[in-house]
Amino acid sequence: MQNADREWHALEVDEVQSHVETDVESGLSKQTVTNRQEEFGKNVLPEKEKTPEIIKFLRQFNDILVYVLLGAAVVTGFLGEYIDTIVIVLVVTVIGVVGYLQENKAEEALEGIKKLLETKATVIRDGKQSEIDSSDLVVGDVLVLAAGDKVPADARVVQAEKFKVEESALTGEATTVEKKPDVVKEEAVLADRKNMVYSGTSVATGSAKAIVTAIGEGTELGQINASISEVQTVKTPLIRQTTKFGQTVSIAILIISVIIYAFGYFLRDYEPVELMLTTIGLAVAAIPEGLPAVISIILALGVRNMAEQKAIVRSLPSVETLGAVSVICTDKTGTLTKNEMTVKQIVTAKHDIEVSGSGYAPNGDLELNGQPFDLDDDESMIDLLTVGKTCNDAQLNEEDGDWVINGDPTEACLLTVAEKAERPIERLKVISKIPFDSEYKYMATLVDYKGERMIFVKGAPDRLFDMATTDGFKQEYWDEKRKEIADRGQRVLGAGLKRVDSSKQSIDHEDVEDGLTFLGLFGIVDPPRQEAIDAVAACRDAGIRIKMITGDHKDTAVAIAKELGMEVEGALEGRELTDMSDEEIKEASIHNDVFARTSPNDKLRLVKGLQENGLITSMTGDGVNDAPALKRADIGVAMGIKGTEVAKEASQMVLVDDNFKTIYNAVREGRRVYDNLKKTILFLLPTNGGQALLVAMSILLGAAAPLSPVQILWVNMVVAITLSLAIAFEPLEESTMKRPPRPANVPLLSRYYIFRVTFVSILIGGGSLWINYMLGDFDYSTEKLQTITLNAIVMAQLFHLYNCRTELVPAFNRRFFDNKIAFLVSGLLIALQLFITYVPFMHTLFGTAPLTLEDWIYPVAFGAVVFIIVEIEKAISRRVIGNQNIH
Repeated sequence: MQNADREWHALEVDEVQSHVETDVESGLSKQTVTNRQEEFGKNVLPEKEKTPEIIKFLRQFNDILVYVLLGAAVVTGFLGEYIDTIVIVLVVTVIGVVGYLQENKAEEALEGIKKLLETKATVIRDGKQSEIDSSDLVVGDVLVLAAGDKVPADARVVQAEKFKVEESALTGEATTVEKKPDVVKEEAVLADRKNMVYSGTSVATGSAKAIVTAIGEGTELGQINASISEVQTVKTPLIRQTTKFGQTVSIAILIISVIIYAFGYFLRDYEPVELMLTTIGLAVAAIPEGLPAVISIILALGVRNMAEQKAIVRSLPSVETLGAVSVICTDKTGTLTKNEMTVKQIVTAKHDIEVSGSGYAPNGDLELNGQPFDLDDDESMIDLLTVGKTCNDAQLNEEDGDWVINGDPTEACLLTVAEKAERPIERLKVISKIPFDSEYKYMATLVDYKGERMIFVKGAPDRLFDMATTDGFKQEYWDEKRKEIADRGQRVLGAGLKRVDSSKQSIDHEDVEDGLTFLGLFGIVDPPRQEAIDAVAACRDAGIRIKMITGDHKDTAVAIAKELGMEVEGALEGRELTDMSDEEIKEASIHNDVFARTSPNDKLRLVKGLQENGLITSMTGDGVNDAPALKRADIGVAMGIKGTEVAKEASQMVLVDDNFKTIYNAVREGRRVYDNLKKTILFLLPTNGGQALLVAMSILLGAAAPLSPVQILWVNMVVAITLSLAIAFEPLEESTMKRPPRPANVPLLSRYYIFRVTFVSILIGGGSLWINYMLGDFDYSTEKLQTITLNAIVMAQLFHLYNCRTELVPAFNRRFFDNKIAFLVSGLLIALQLFITYVPFMHTLFGTAPLTLEDWIYPVAFGAVVFIIVEIEKAISRRVIGNQNIH
């Protein structure tokens, strides 16, 4: 029944009815609908097979650092150290649960958006008209479509009344398309099939009946959706970096552990089992096992912050990716622009009038040379506005403070500009009308005006020029004015009037063939959003280039790009891109910023070209034709309101408010997240490095292990779940949005970060070993000595947290108290350390012992010394390398 290859547009209405076994007047029967739903399924796009929950959970452990940790648990189990094994397994489980819960939270948020966007359809079944869920449509259903409706399936138009459809989501064209039942040539391309409507488009004006010819994956939208699965998804920069970082750390840990074990076995008098446990302690000490959980939490906070700013992120790493983008490729219509046509210029025989304001709200003025224009200075202006308002089928209404239209956007903007005049412009009663027809390219109405009967005409200027045969019409003047407006990227409409006999009651095309008095021209544009202009400027300050890739005309694209402050020199069209090789596309993607009349494949090739140039690329869009590029990009950003389901499914982030400014907010949040991730690593790794150095030095010196594996694990996790969380809440540093984007191949740790981690690791490891060695001469039990050493390392990290809240800026600064979480988790850490030090069952689990008040002097003093030394190092580094060079 559903045959996507059938050329429905080339068939007569009777043939269509016969093929799908339906009737335009009565529709399908209830039983037929049931049978077809059972056979062909729902009118929905096929969803990706859902990953089982257990697989999603197990996927959280797919990390090389976790593998090493689990290996340590297996070895301790074989050696009979079951408490160590249990603690290690519990830590790994906590890591998995955190990642699993955060991933589910992001998915649930996106599902909530999808439910809000479910559509309805009006159909005729069993001779009755009713409203149903669009998912219940079947082939052969008779759709009843009206202005404002979303087309729910591909369908063949069989009846139409002033019916126009907005197809930019599918074709990229901003203007509406008139639809008629007439047969179209079989070879007609999709954009020229004037008797077909397609799923995902919307009705602008009029009404129609149409027979459903394809549903779900059989629609044009569904076929594009299927092709998206063939587009390769690119790993995010953070995933690539953390994977490489984990591999490097794991290999280093294994090599060092083998070397240290061999040294202890052959050159020191250790028992094999004791040495193995100590070596495992070394491996556990060196593994930043809390890092995956902390990264997940920091990213989850970024996801939450983005949701509060009207953006839903699909996966945790995506929020960071936007902070790394070098270039944002964006559609124009509805993304950078309002998708609201606006009159910006009016030309009469005497004046060139500028019109302020944008959108359908009648806020703005008619201005001449920057001053309010007096209508008394040009009577033809009143005539022109009256024609535009009367020769018009659109409606403009205010609803809850918002101005909404019912009808063609191009006609609606003529109503708006009439409202901007200094005096009321009358909308006259229409006696007779010639509706707009794409073949004739004009609309005409018969009215009574100024005591005379007249015909008002509005339409394409060239058609009206042919009608203007009255004395005084200056063809050259008006041709030049039309070209001036068009060169600004504006759509041009003309208007005129013709006096007729007062007895005339109806009009046809012959009545307007000549004798028209031409009144003037309207210059119309879909204006850029003000917030988009601001966002483009802010992105430019942050070193991010904006590329406009649109299906609209080149002149229009260039005009909008100029208003946005973009570079427009060398703007290219799709036909030029088609003739380019992949290498030429790679060059063009770098050197040009505006691409017009593009196809979905052009967008995809441009995104690939940018990525091949080593640029981290984002693609924003709302249409079906944006979907392949959305999926290919490092991060695709879809519009939540005007965006199609295909675009949303292909993207990593959905903007709930369709506001381009949210892109900039995402960049800010992404950079904040990345900076805080690096600060967290800068904070956490010295804990691991210090402890690993402590254990390694004890083996090299032939001394007893200063800490047991479970004590080491306690330090790692207690620091990770308390202090490291504080950095996640650090605000954006003032210089962050003035830096250029980081290169795609930049390592997670810069040379300065490696130095800092090494320096602090030696400071903590060496200092705690000295404390352990020094106190060894006192009459302390092994448990008490290990407890002091454990608390010394934790106190060092507590003080070190305040070093790491800023990279090079002094710890004590005017924003020191801004992050309240830092002080909260510091208190929590102290409470946990008191817990492990004084609670009896913790002594059993971790081999600790209670301390006296005097015993605490060593850990606290050690922490203060670490803080002071690191601040001195920061001050020296700030002078030597500068704040901008640490990345």
